[in-house]
Amino acid sequence: MYLGPSLVHIFVFHVIVSGLSGSPETAQDQVSVGMGLLAGSTVMLLTVIWGSCIIIGKCDLQDSFAIDNQDTKGFNLVGSGVSTDIWTSYSAMTMAVSVLPFIVVQFPQILHSASGRQLTVLIGLIISISLLIAYCIYQVYQPNIQKRRLAFAKHKHVRSGILRYLKTNAFGGLLDDQGQLNREVLYKLFNSVDVNGDGRLSQVELRSLVVGMQLNINLNEDDTVYKVMKEFDTSGDDEVDFEEFITGIRNWLEEARLTKTHSPIAGPDTTNYIHDYYEETKREHYLLGDEGGEDEEHEEGDRDPHQTTIKAVLFLLLGTLVAAIFADPLVDAVDGFSTATSIPSFFISFIVLPLVTNSSESVSAIIFASRKKQRSASLTFSELYGAATMNNLLCLSVFLALVYARGLTWDFTSEVLVILIVCIVMGVFGSLRTTFPLWTSLIAFVLYPLSLVLVYILDYVFGWS
Repeated sequence: MYLGPSLVHIFVFHVIVSGLSGSPETAQDQVSVGMGLLAGSTVMLLTVIWGSCIIIGKCDLQDSFAIDNQDTKGFNLVGSGVSTDIWTSYSAMTMAVSVLPFIVVQFPQILHSASGRQLTVLIGLIISISLLIAYCIYQVYQPNIQKRRLAFAKHKHVRSGILRYLKTNAFGGLLDDQGQLNREVLYKLFNSVDVNGDGRLSQVELRSLVVGMQLNINLNEDDTVYKVMKEFDTSGDDEVDFEEFITGIRNWLEEARLTKTHSPIAGPDTTNYIHDYYEETKREHYLLGDEGGEDEEHEEGDRDPHQTTIKAVLFLLLGTLVAAIFADPLVDAVDGFSTATSIPSFFISFIVLPLVTNSSESVSAIIFASRKKQRSASLTFSELYGAATMNNLLCLSVFLALVYARGLTWDFTSEVLVILIVCIVMGVFGSLRTTFPLWTSLIAFVLYPLSLVLVYILDYVFGWS
């Protein structure tokens, strides 16, 4: 549950209600506080909270992957870290793309032009809403896409495992000196699987082969045997004879041969590429985030969807009620504190308010990260990237709609620049890798004070806003 960002989003909706019903000065004040909260929330999520999750969730790194629940290297900057699945990288990439409306709405300021500002606000609003709708549609269909890709990667892992198993037990080699299948060796392997000796492999015998390989992955044995049988059984009699076995192995070896990258070729009879193929499919399967059915997060996925939906709606209504009661007093308190201390209201909303609105988000992210598993780390960082994406699309759409409807001034260049820098840096960084050594947290931590200094210099030295 994204409670932290939800409070931000609900507060933003209240801003537009107050802005539409109040005076232009009130609306402009609401947008100013809201933009400070938006920028501060996004920056804090992607810097302080992101870096903290790396430290809390760190595990020992081995072969560029974090080993679940193993943290023996302490604060080793390169030897410990966090690994996520490939879907988390896609979330980071999506977040980086979500800053496009910010760039569009800043064109008049970039060109130092006073004309066309309302038009660019309208164009930015249309793009922002379009991206928001596209993002929501993607979120609806993404689980099915993920499920299909995971099933395909898992089956490739099984195929590569069978090839590795056969190669290990093939005394004499799978291929002869001319690079052709060694039928004598394969016949012995076939007979070792054909327990009842009838010259055909049944589903029961294929199941024994799959179980005996001990791939240590979460398998639906019935589905796995069905897929293997479907690839081998060309006659459709639900059994595999020796010729079908030969044909199936030949097809699998040809696919594996196309993936060879590092194995030196000693001759046409080499099958060293099977190891490359197995390692590649294993890595692909791992990156897609198959949790193996043991994590608490997986158990939560088995809960009643209807009950989960009702609970989510109740929390949303509760959050809306809280925001409706406290939004106006919050803005008044920010203005009052700003007047009394001579601290600009933007810095209060940029620094102080995110500490409140992101508190639950921080606790939730840290709790997930502390489980020290790839699955929980993936959920943690996907949540952070998703929250920033919704900030960039949903909140910006609300602000642009209010600015366009009331004819307000869009003059938030420093805030937009900070959002662009942090989102693009962390988005590109998160999309290019799935393993984050401990040193990467330092980049995130440094970005936060740099953002504060940058906003101060731009606003109060160069007078951008």
